[in-house]
Amino acid sequence: MSSTIAITGHATATVPEIEEADQILDATQDDFIALAHCNDGTGGLVDLFFSDSIPDIRRAKAICHGCPLRIACLSGAQKRREPWGVWGGELFTNGKIVTVKRPRGRPPKRKVQLTA
Repeated sequence: MSSTIAITGHATATVPEIEEADQILDATQDDFIALAHCNDGTGGLVDLFFSDSIPDIRRAKAICHGCPLRIACLSGAQKRREPWGVWGGELFTNGKIVTVKRPRGRPPKRKVQLTA
């Protein structure tokens, strides 16, 4: 059997059952981590993937874009209900994928044109 996950802006992707994926990841966890584009070996990108800054979020998503582990990363984050951060090229807030990140604070006031 297979399950599906939706990726924002892309067609629905089919992935192995979570239990099967977990067995694969456990068997090759070191290889899995080494293939990840977010793994720079120093942990220097962690702040980028957990930033509130919209440019940082865009950069983190761009790093995920070509990663061969993107689907597995996204599936794992959904399974764990990650509270926040960029996982598999998607932004999570409160365990859910957020399609648009709004800046902090109140929206700017807009002038209303009065017609007589």
